[in-house]
Amino acid sequence: MRRLAALAIPLLLAACASSSVTLLPGEAGAPAGSVVVLNPKTEAEKGVLDKPDTRTGFSKVAPRKVKSTLWAKLTQGFPPPAARFTLYFVEGTTTLVPDSEVELTRLFAEIANRSNNGVSVQITGHTDTVGTDADNDILSLRRAIEIRGFLAEKGLDLSITRTAGRGERELLEPTEDNVPNEHNRRVEVIVR
Repeated sequence: MRRLAALAIPLLLAACASSSVTLLPGEAGAPAGSVVVLNPKTEAEKGVLDKPDTRTGFSKVAPRKVKSTLWAKLTQGFPPPAARFTLYFVEGTTTLVPDSEVELTRLFAEIANRSNNGVSVQITGHTDTVGTDADNDILSLRRAIEIRGFLAEKGLDLSITRTAGRGERELLEPTEDNVPNEHNRRVEVIVR
């Protein structure tokens, strides 16, 4: 979504000022994507802009390099991309596996670094396929609430969080019913 916003503003500005388009770099090392220029009457492709920090007109597609700092002031106010964290649990419990303790510390540091940017935190619990659907729904929500509680103990304002339990509906590794799987017993946290 951020990439679309980063591209939409220059497109709108470019459309107002001239008949050209500029392709910005992708966020956080992601590919820039591409822009296809079509003939408005025939819808035939006139050309493609596929390199970051390039610009072309609509009437004649001839990509040319622009200074990478050209749009920097316009885009520097955008929030950083979402950060994702995955925490794993001991089977049938809300106890983190030891390796996830370090990830939890990194999660809190990320939230603290974003505190001035209107941060929001989505915490979603999951289970493997061991147990009933109803039990797994409860356990996945308890896992999400456990992580939320840990963050609250560290001083997180709970009003910026949302929690959900998805049970076994969104398996990372699809398995048959009643199969234990360490990767499916998790909480995913998205920090925006």
